[in-house]
Amino acid sequence: MMKLIVIAGALAVASALSVPLSQPEVQVIQDVREINEDGSFRYISELSDGTRAESAGYIKNPNAPEDERIQSVSGSYSHYSPEGEYLTVTYTADENGFQPQGAHLPTPPPIPAEIQRSLEIILRNAGRPQVFPGLRNAGK
Repeated sequence: MMKLIVIAGALAVASALSVPLSQPEVQVIQDVREINEDGSFRYISELSDGTRAESAGYIKNPNAPEDERIQSVSGSYSHYSPEGEYLTVTYTADENGFQPQGAHLPTPPPIPAEIQRSLEIILRNAGRPQVFPGLRNAGK
């Protein structure tokens, strides 16, 4: 019985290896690359399998010292998921970080009302000196 299982397994592996993986060759449809002296740029890449990416950017504060300049980029990328769904992500990236958006991306749950009220109270009282009855010259 064990020999039969081993032989069946070996035959399954051999037959899987003999099946050619016939995927169509992906062709480049569009490839644009523009890089300008002022730090702005534009890229577009499109493939025959539906994959597409584009990006454009510029320097927000070009007259600032080099280590203080802010590169601002916006763009999108799209492709088919393994399930056949066409997915697109649009994004911006700047001094606020990478900010993607897409219908398929997870989103955080809403902030509960009690926590939102607590945050508003904290914000409203931020910067005010705090008085704690019963404590005299605490920390002095």
